[in-house]
Amino acid sequence: MDNRENERDLDGSRENENEENQKPEIPPINDLRMELAREEARYEFRKIFLNIAGILTVAAAIAVLMLTRLLILLQVNGSSMIPALQDGEIVVLHQTKDVETGDIIGFYYGGKVLLKRVTGGPGDEIDIDQEGNVYVNGMVIDEPYVSEKKAGKCDQNFPYRVPEDMVFVLGDNRAVSLDSRVRSIGCVEYDQIVGKVIFRAWPLNRIERMD
Repeated sequence: MDNRENERDLDGSRENENEENQKPEIPPINDLRMELAREEARYEFRKIFLNIAGILTVAAAIAVLMLTRLLILLQVNGSSMIPALQDGEIVVLHQTKDVETGDIIGFYYGGKVLLKRVTGGPGDEIDIDQEGNVYVNGMVIDEPYVSEKKAGKCDQNFPYRVPEDMVFVLGDNRAVSLDSRVRSIGCVEYDQIVGKVIFRAWPLNRIERMD
């Protein structure tokens, strides 16, 4: 009996020792504080990252919306603006009615958007002689963008005064361009204007700003 009781006592002691050995160690308070600080830093980083990602997403959406409302891609159709613009090129128009002499503008005519250069504004007196020289308010204008001056197709009576709220436009390729020299087209009302060309986007070897 005594031996059995001693064995039970020994087994109980071993079990107690095992239980004591299996108790988890409590880490030092400084380690707990450091781990808590790391977790808080991770949480703050994720929070900031998500906020930044949300802001960038909203900003990108606003930018796309603004670009679609302010900028238009247009393919050049025809040779009336040679040499400045070649047939098939792609240009970017800034949607605006604020145009000046020398700007290439896009405007609605006959269900299409035509591209021509502004030569005169409201109230200006335009005259064109037989050699194709253009006069605005009695002064011949310098046109370095015109490769060859031509009278072209013209049935307008000159000198001609541009009506209010309109602009007088000409194509750079005067020999073939149909523009404000032709009565059926005439001057362009501001309401017809889509915008002005500010950039050539294609082809790659001719990409450039044009404003």
